[in-house]
Amino acid sequence: MYIDKAEIEQLEKQKRVHLINSLGGFKSVALVGTADENKKTNLAIFSSIFHIGANPPLIGMIFRPSPPERDTMRNILETGFYTINHINENIYKQAHQTSARYDKDISEFDVTGLKPVYKNNFFAPFVSESHLQLGIDFKEKIDISINNTTIIIGEIVQIYLPENCLHEDGFIDLEKANTITCSGLDSYHKTIQLDRLSYAKPDKEITSLL
Repeated sequence: MYIDKAEIEQLEKQKRVHLINSLGGFKSVALVGTADENKKTNLAIFSSIFHIGANPPLIGMIFRPSPPERDTMRNILETGFYTINHINENIYKQAHQTSARYDKDISEFDVTGLKPVYKNNFFAPFVSESHLQLGIDFKEKIDISINNTTIIIGEIVQIYLPENCLHEDGFIDLEKANTITCSGLDSYHKTIQLDRLSYAKPDKEITSLL
């Protein structure tokens, strides 16, 4: 099957959205927790979170155009803090529900029954039911003119994870943390590790690290 640019442009909007969102393959998916200056909480699911660098430890995520109003981005820019919480198979339906467009005065924590928790005086709420949680300090906002989206970049300043998920070399076993992944806009997946491979060098054979 072959689909060209003209056919893509002629697709019905929702079909085009599903098609293009699926093409990037499996993605990380997480819940982003924020609060405004009055401590009103907000929780939103994101599948556009990506690694930027390890030193300093930077992570980015993409926001679609406004309107509608993006409470998560407004809270991040207002306070400078947010959390990223991995989703597990016990909470994926509640996580998905946070994508609904609630009014600003309604907290997605309350609607979904997920519990906000504050740790070590960090301003933004973590998701109690998440097994791997990150506290993020906002660093930079980048506007992308080609489609009116925005990249928010933050520094990882706090990490909470099960002790048995962390290997001696720093690698995190996400399957032990029960972290799930997603594809498209609404498909959630468990994973099975195939292997973990040695660092690739031109003159060295690749070996399994498992």
